[in-house]
Amino acid sequence: MLPLSDRDAMQYSPLSLAFIGDSVYEQMVRLRLLLLANMPANKLHKLTIKRVCAEYQAQAVKKWTDEELLDEKELEVLKRGRNASGIAAPKHSTVSEYRLATGLECLFGFLYLTGKNDRLEQLFDSAWDIYGDDLEI
Repeated sequence: MLPLSDRDAMQYSPLSLAFIGDSVYEQMVRLRLLLLANMPANKLHKLTIKRVCAEYQAQAVKKWTDEELLDEKELEVLKRGRNASGIAAPKHSTVSEYRLATGLECLFGFLYLTGKNDRLEQLFDSAWDIYGDDLEI
């Protein structure tokens, strides 16, 4: 079933890619936090929220674009997610941040579906470096 070809993965809507990408990204955050420190689940949850929010994800996208870390295809997928219609930002973030976060999730969904796990790890590591291994809430 997986991996899909790039072409097959691009048949999904950007918001469908973001739907799966959101869970992939959150699982990666949860796993990294768990492996960094053995702490109560409540603290793990709070630290997860800190890195899964739209503001944090938008910072990651800005870092990737500033450092030109994305190839042409990845940038295309990210822009599809960012520009998708039907995005309504929650109260705690701006529309711009939420759109960038949706682009990140769309890209993570695409990379996951196409089996590009090494690339997922590279981009995740780059996003993680925004705060480093800071475990303060």
